Amino acid sequence: MKGYVQVYTGNGKGKTTAAIGLALRAAGAGLKVFIGQFIKMGDYSEIRILKERFSDLITLEQFGTRGFIKSKPSPEHFTAANHGLERIKQVMTSGQYQVIICEEANVAVSLGVLTVDDLLSLIANKPDNVEMVFTGRNAHPRLIEAANLVTEMTEIKHYYSKGVKARVGIEK
Repeated sequence: MKGYVQVYTGNGKGKTTAAIGLALRAAGAGLKVFIGQFIKMGDYSEIRILKERFSDLITLEQFGTRGFIKSKPSPEHFTAANHGLERIKQVMTSGQYQVIICEEANVAVSLGVLTVDDLLSLIANKPDNVEMVFTGRNAHPRLIEAANLVTEMTEIKHYYSKGVKARVGIEK
């Protein structure tokens, strides 16, 4: 199988959901999937089910620290992101995985804890048989140019604007 580079970006809901859907589809076909979550740290419903039921085909690791999206990154945030980047490089060259999802990598770049060159280097060194997916708002134009498939999720209407909090099983 030839692997391509996909980007899921935009302000609309569904980027992580699309990536996890792809992970489940790939696992259903017997492919091994690695999901590296940048920025995020915590227990989300999708993490729980992937680890409890699909760990033989889908590996998920988090490379974030709690609560910095609304504040300035600290040295720990840079360390966590760089650890994640190094882990993705190891996974990519291990030959174990056919799909690698860099969840919220676009956000890590837009917040400055990774660079677009970091992501472009992953693409340049990606084995031909590996499908690579980058998710998150604010995808860098150079990443969009390098990708083979780009989907932009556009928010048209969202109940958050009416005060509805994230619901377990739907948004978290």
